[in-house]
Amino acid sequence: MQFRTPVPISQSNNPIDYNSKVLSLGSCFAVNMAEKLDYFKFNNSCNPLGILFHPLAIEKLIDFAVLQKKITESDVFFHNERWHSFDVHSDLSNANKEDLIHNLNQIIKKAYQELTEATHVIITYGTSWVYRTNDNKAVVANCHKVPQKQFSKELLSVEIIKESIKNTIDLIASVNPEAKIIFTVSPVRHIKDGFVENQWSKSNLISSLHNTLNTEYGKLQTGYFPSYEIMMDELRDYRFYAEDMLHPNQIAIDYIWERFSENYISKEGILIMKDISEIQKGLSHRSFNPDSEQHRTFLSKLGNKIKRIEEKWPHIKF
Repeated sequence: MQFRTPVPISQSNNPIDYNSKVLSLGSCFAVNMAEKLDYFKFNNSCNPLGILFHPLAIEKLIDFAVLQKKITESDVFFHNERWHSFDVHSDLSNANKEDLIHNLNQIIKKAYQELTEATHVIITYGTSWVYRTNDNKAVVANCHKVPQKQFSKELLSVEIIKESIKNTIDLIASVNPEAKIIFTVSPVRHIKDGFVENQWSKSNLISSLHNTLNTEYGKLQTGYFPSYEIMMDELRDYRFYAEDMLHPNQIAIDYIWERFSENYISKEGILIMKDISEIQKGLSHRSFNPDSEQHRTFLSKLGNKIKRIEEKWPHIKF
């Protein structure tokens, strides 16, 4: 008997392996997947400018990196004893204005290098809802707890999101035409926007992606991984949610990663993942008798495994 309805996923023609360089961008679910890539020691970088939730914020980051634009004093502001930029996450805010500007420009410079070298770019959209400043009408990536009366909230239309997706693909292709772009929609529900409003938001993202990616233009270098659909259909039970009943819990994250790796990691990569998992478990093992001969033998074998892996893939460090 079948007790669930598995979401069909097409096997990638350009899977990730241990020679790949992966750049992950987007919402907090992008971080969840990047942590898995990190655990299994893939060559992975995630969210250089912090978590970004909507398509326009991600497009702007890529635009800044590709065109190597500079952050200036006009791009930052002071609030609650710290300097911020509306285009980046609060984690990057700084008490010193010059340090913030310098750090952001260094990150943008590094992001350009990562984009040019990436074999795969994974982009996770979280929401279609955006906040626009009332003074200059600019869409922000993060409000930094500035009073809400200074913003107007709006839902991005399917047409605007489609244009943003196309711009994002074109920008990446302009510096790295060989990069494969994997899009997905975050399974995290944004109930603060409202229950109906959250579904409306996700629907606009999904419609925009499929309208763009299912064209001949989109099929050339993109793919779609159904993380939202897996959560909503295969894992449609509150036992797969964290305490807030909005975010997927670790079981759900592990399962979605499993579905991703089955279809987007090469067969050789899967075998190496098993070796690395054994090493990671070995490194976390705590012996009851660390001075025993048995434990010394265990450490010797573990050290040999690590040496073989690190010699073959220099980017891997345990």
